[in-house]
Amino acid sequence: MIDKKDSQILNILQKNSRVSNADIARQMGMAPSGILERVRKLKKKGVIEGYETRLDPKKLGFPLTVFIMIKTEEGVGSTRVGKSLARIDEVQELYFIAGEYNYQLKARVKDTDHLANILEKFGAIPGVRDSRTTLVLENLKETLFVPLKEE
Repeated sequence: MIDKKDSQILNILQKNSRVSNADIARQMGMAPSGILERVRKLKKKGVIEGYETRLDPKKLGFPLTVFIMIKTEEGVGSTRVGKSLARIDEVQELYFIAGEYNYQLKARVKDTDHLANILEKFGAIPGVRDSRTTLVLENLKETLFVPLKEE
């Protein structure tokens, strides 16, 4: 699907999405127009989904990270509850999973009162039956980096 040069471009962009095409071109020994065309194609194929600014949640008053498992009364394969969970701003990641619980999510909260408020929001969603919360003590690694080999 992607070649060695595309992998190199993606690795550079993953480290700094604000890097210019000219800088990428210098690093790779290519023309900026060639980089621009490759990036456009990667966007068109959906390989590059978009760009985000990473913020430090602690510095913005959200020092606690929690992982919450949600058990529902939904029918097999239904994601109705998940769509409701996804609309809650504090939910950063949400996965429809197999096993005893139906969803696993990651949220950022200000404190335990804020967490209780979010759990109350979850409980108000029709079909939510149970939850299990894990509080993160220390974040050792968090990244969106996809390790691409430059074959």
